[in-house]
Amino acid sequence: MRAKSVVYTRQKKKKIFRFAKGSYATKKNRWRIVIQQVEKSLSYAYTGRKDNKANFRTLWIVRLNAAVREEGISYNRFIYGLKKANVVVDRKMLAEIAVSDNVAFKQLVEIAKTV
Repeated sequence: MRAKSVVYTRQKKKKIFRFAKGSYATKKNRWRIVIQQVEKSLSYAYTGRKDNKANFRTLWIVRLNAAVREEGISYNRFIYGLKKANVVVDRKMLAEIAVSDNVAFKQLVEIAKTV
């Protein structure tokens, strides 16, 4: 008698079909196509998570550059001055300070200018 893996196979297929829900045309209801679509979608999701980090860093740098130029200094001089002054604050926090707390940001710019 041959062993059948009916329950497990059905569970596995249902899981993958759930991943493919919302896809276009036969990419959501034909097994061979669904497998390909889900693999591609998961690979895109993986690379998208990596790209997100670079996109946010770019956004923070753009915000910092705009805020720093209002104070009469360039972005690279600002970062260089903070490093020379041993101010260890990442770009995410600097961008948040630039948006929310103008007084503290001006003090950071003054620190960067004096060094």
